[in-house]
Amino acid sequence: MNTNDRPPISTQSIAKTGALYALLAYISWGLLPIYWKFFGQVPAVEVLCHRMIWSMVFLAGILIVQQRKAEIIQLWRSPQKLGLLFLTAALLTFNWGLYIYGVNTDRVVETSLGYFINPLVNVLLGFVFLKERLNLSQTIAVLLASIGVAYFVWQFGQVPWIALGLAFSFAFYGLVRKVVSVAPMVGLAGETLLIAPMALALVSYWAITGVGHLGTNSWITLLFIGAGVTTSMPLLWFNNAAKRLRLSTLGFFQYLAPSIQLALGIFLYREPFTHTHAVTFGCIWSALLIYSLSSLLQSRKEQPI
Repeated sequence: MNTNDRPPISTQSIAKTGALYALLAYISWGLLPIYWKFFGQVPAVEVLCHRMIWSMVFLAGILIVQQRKAEIIQLWRSPQKLGLLFLTAALLTFNWGLYIYGVNTDRVVETSLGYFINPLVNVLLGFVFLKERLNLSQTIAVLLASIGVAYFVWQFGQVPWIALGLAFSFAFYGLVRKVVSVAPMVGLAGETLLIAPMALALVSYWAITGVGHLGTNSWITLLFIGAGVTTSMPLLWFNNAAKRLRLSTLGFFQYLAPSIQLALGIFLYREPFTHTHAVTFGCIWSALLIYSLSSLLQSRKEQPI
C-alpha cells in the first residue's frame, strides 16, 4: 500500500481524540441518574437550584481562567441576545428540573425514552419552524416514533409526559439557540447567570425557614457543589468533541447516553420494562436507525469527491 494513500497522522490523532471526548461526554450523561439518586428525598427543585448556582460558578471560573470575560461583558450589552438567552435558560431549567424529578421518582426508563425521541423531535421542529423539507426516510422515522408513543398511550392510558417534556423542551432549546450567535460555553454561562438570582433567592428562603438541605449534611452539601462539575464537564467534553468530529459522526454517539440510562433503569433500579415498553422502544429504535442511516448516506453524498 502506498503510504501517500494514508490519511495524515495528525488527522487520525484528532479524530481519535474527538472520539475519546465524545465517549467521555455521552457516558457521563448516561451515568448521571446515579448522581441524582444520591440526593434521596431532597426535592428536585432544590437540587435544580444548586445545579444552576454551582454550574454558574464553575463556568464563570473557567471563562475567567481562559481570559474570556470580554465575551460575557459583550453579551450583557446586547438586550436582544439576553432576551433570547433568558428564553433558552427557562427551557433548560425546565429540562434539567424535569430530568432530576424523573430520575428521583423512579422513572429512569421514561427519561431515557425522552432522549431517544429528541433527535426526531429536532427534525419535526425543523420542518415546522425552519421550513426544512423532510425526505422520505425522515418522514417514515417521525411517523414510526409517533406510532410508538401512540401505542404507549393506548396501552397504559397515560401520556409519557416526562419523556415528551424532556424531548420537546431540549429540542426547542436547540432551536432557539440556533439563532443566538454566541459561543456554546459563553451562552451556557449566560443562561446560568440569568437564572442564578432566582435560584439564590429560593436557596436563601429555604435556609431562613429551615427547610433547605445546604449545610445540614456534609455529604449532601458536597453533592450540591459537585452538581456544577457534573453538569459542566460533559458539556466541555462535548464541545471539544464537536470541534474534532464531523456532525454525522458525533450524531451516532448521542444514542449512547439514553442507552446507558435505559440499562440503569432496568438492571440497576429494577424499573418495569413491559411488552408495551418493548414495542414503544422498538418503534423508536427503528425510527432512529432509519434516520441515522439516511443522515449518513446524505453526508457521504455531500462530501467532495
